[in-house]
Formats: sequence, structure tokens, C-alpha cells
Amino acid sequence: MNEDEDQEAVIAFLSQPETLDSSGPVERIDTHGAIVFLTPERVFKLKRAVRYPYLDFSTAEKRRAVCEAELRLNRRTAPDLYLEVRAINRTADGSLGFGPGEPVDWLVVMRRFADEDLLEAVAARGELDPARVRALADHIAAFHAEAEVVTVHDGAARVRAVIDGNRASMAACEDAILPPNDCEALHEASLNALESIAPLLDARGADGHVRHCHGDLHLANICLWHGKPTLFDCLEFDPELARTDVLYDLAFLIMDLWERGLREQASLAFNRYCDMTGEREGVAALPLFLSMRAAVRAHVNAQAAGQQNDPAEKEAKRKAARDYLAAARALLDQPPPRLIAIGGLSGTGKSTLAGKLAPEIGGAPGARWLRTDVLRKRLAGPAPEERLPPDAYTPEASARLYRCLLDEAGAMLEAGRSVVVDGVFARADEREGVTSVAQARQTAFTGLWLDAPESLLETRVKARIGDASDADTAVVRIQQAYDVGALDAWQRIDASGSVEAVVEVARRAAG
Repeated sequence: MNEDEDQEAVIAFLSQPETLDSSGPVERIDTHGAIVFLTPERVFKLKRAVRYPYLDFSTAEKRRAVCEAELRLNRRTAPDLYLEVRAINRTADGSLGFGPGEPVDWLVVMRRFADEDLLEAVAARGELDPARVRALADHIAAFHAEAEVVTVHDGAARVRAVIDGNRASMAACEDAILPPNDCEALHEASLNALESIAPLLDARGADGHVRHCHGDLHLANICLWHGKPTLFDCLEFDPELARTDVLYDLAFLIMDLWERGLREQASLAFNRYCDMTGEREGVAALPLFLSMRAAVRAHVNAQAAGQQNDPAEKEAKRKAARDYLAAARALLDQPPPRLIAIGGLSGTGKSTLAGKLAPEIGGAPGARWLRTDVLRKRLAGPAPEERLPPDAYTPEASARLYRCLLDEAGAMLEAGRSVVVDGVFARADEREGVTSVAQARQTAFTGLWLDAPESLLETRVKARIGDASDADTAVVRIQQAYDVGALDAWQRIDASGSVEAVVEVARRAAG
């Protein structure tokens, strides 16, 4: 028998409940590259006998190798989930089984987690809250920090290869699901975007930002395992595709959140990752990286459409493919950067407002949100939610903090990213400093100053849980004696109302 006939027999074998020791029906999920069989306790993943421009599972030996790679690589992030690679053998009597015999195919065997714990399902229920997003971004940042460094001097050429590969994969899709003219326009626009950041990508490759990453980091490949975000199902079939810029790895998650309409979560994940890693100039590559990830989803969905037997599912995949193609083009469009500064005493709601405005400023995934409370922790060493001792709040430490804040804001603007800065800005020289950052780069600037009664400020700081700010009621009382002086061009906003009301006033003030 040929490979296709062999695999048809394997699929029929695995579809029987008794084969997988299942007490009930075996669930089946079909993707463009695999068939997944689900029992209550286990997941059995069979690689399809297929060949695409970007992967080759056409022989049993190639499928064995890629199964072993999947087990090894996913144990970096999900060791509890990935159990073994199991052979499907042809026994002496010609039947298929797991006992002694000649291997004809291979399975990756995993523990099954609850369907509702897939992050895609968590997001669909509206439960992807800020705490979970921060935990996820922290987990990804830690994974990237430990990932194998791949020093390269052709970072731009490697990105060009992915762009060209996406174009080839689109051209190989059946039935012209993806209009050829639109695919060609995306390819040309992507190459133009690449040309402007080629030196940056080469430098990042030489400086250790290219690592053996996850490679397929979207919500359907992340779950909650024992309550913690866990990355699984990494890109295993081509090490070169997975050895990539860490920001390109992150970009899949950001794009997925953004295109699902989860703009605040996308913004928070991006900003938290940058806060934890100190990522700066590399954000100039983010629009192209987001677009490339959407392009991947376009051709993957187009290929998956051909694997669907249900007409409704087939049409859903076709529509998703076309939508992602449109998104890939739109994500390259970035408006000119601008700078918004939000000042006010502790408890006025600066960070709440900044978190609401950041996703709305600039192109995807919104503005870089620079918060003095978070930056102070990064400079001192602890995690953002850990408290600092009083000596971290000396005048000298605060002066250093504001110098770093202005430097970061300037770097982001030069990278083409809009910025929202969030700090007390009680001193006139601090406010003048942030204004000068925008003026020096001929960037639009808006300063917003929040006011609220002392009693309300005390109530708000008392209610904080797990926040980066260390301010308490004693700090609120001390700040009441501040003489902030003239606010010049900064616009005052009454911050004593609801969050929605304050945000709406700030939107109008910021234009």
C-alpha cells in the first residue's frame, strides 16, 4: 500500500473507541497538518501524510522524526502535558496495533486538559482578565529569556524568506480562496516594510534576539494548566521557522488578540512583555511581524478549508482566510506616532486611564504605555507588583526614574510607536521634560492632568490589590502639600467620576 492508503487504515484504526481504551466515543479534530483523537483522559495526535511548501509529513519516517521533535520541544513549556511518542505497528497477522510489529505511523500522546481551559475558550467567555494577561506575558518573557540563542547575521534575509514563503503558500491554495492580486499587493507592501527595518533585524540577529522560540503562539496553543498559562503545540516541523526573533514569536499572540477584538488585552500583553524584557528599538518591527502572522493564518485557514467535509465549516475557514489576508495588509498601516502624558497625584486614576487609552492610540497594538511605577521597579530589580523600600523613593532615585522615562519615550517615538506616559509629574521640570521629548521629534503632544478630592484618593489607594504602585494613604496626605505650579498647556480633567466618564473626557481632550 502507498502512504495515503496506509494512513487511511491507521485513521480507521484510531477511530474505534476500543483502540484508545476510551469508555465513550472518540472525538476527532481535523487540521491542515494533523488529525487529533480525543478521549476523556488523553490526546492522540497523528500527523497527516501531506506535503506543503512549508512542511513535509509525506513519509512515516518523516512523521516519526517530527513527532519526536514535538515531544522534546514542547516539554520546554508543558512537561506535564507531553507523555510519549507511540508507534502504530502492523502485526504478524497484518492487523494494526500498539504491540510488537513493523511501525507504519506514529502518535504524540498527551494528557488532556479541560476544553474550557483552552485560552481561546477563556477569551470567548470574557475571562481573559488583566491578571491572566500579565501572567501570560510574564510566562512568555521568561520562556524567551531561557530559550536557545541562535546568533545570525542575516536577520533581514530570514524575515524575507518567511514573507516569500507566505506568498508561495498562498499561491498553492486551492480554488483561489485568496485573490492573487491581493496576495501580490501584500507581498509588495511587506517587502517595502522590510526594507526600512532591514539593518535593525540584522542587528537583532547578531545581538541575541533570535532564539528557538515557540513559533505558533496563538490562543489555541495556550491553556490553563493547574491555573497557570501554559504554552503547548509549538512549531516542531521546521527548526528554522521556530528560530526567530522573539518579537515575531510574541506577535502571533498579539495579532490573535487584536483580530478577535480583544484590543485592551493585546495592548496589555504587548506592554507587559516590554516592561518585563526592556524591549525598545525592536518595536519598530512589530507592524511587519503582526502582518506576517496574519498572513500565516490566511494560508493556513485556506489550506484547512480543503480538509473540511462539512460545507459550513469549509465556508467558515474560507472566510477566515480572506479576513486574515485583509488584516495582514491593514496591520502594516501605522499612523504617525504621538505622545500623551497623564499626570496627577496618587489615586487620581492615571494608570486606569492610560490602560484604556493605550489600545486606541496609534496602530496595532496601540501605544507603548510607560508607567513610572512599573519602570521604577524594573530599574530596582523586583517584579512590578512587589513593594520597594522607602530608599527607592529618594529625590535622586526619582530624578533617575524620570530621565529613564524620557529616554524610553523618545526611543519608542523614534521606532514609530505612539506613547502614553503615566506618572505624577508634580514638578514643572518633569512636565517640561516630557513635552520636550515630543517637540524634539516634531511629534504631537497632549498633556492631561487629573484632579480628585483627597478623600476619594485615599479610598482608591486603599482598594488597590496587586498593583505596581506603592502609594498608600500616607503618601496621598503628603502629596496634598505639593505646589505643582502652573500646568501651562496641560488640560485639567475632573477624575472624580466614573472610569467611563473620565475616559470619554480624556478622549475628547486628546483628540
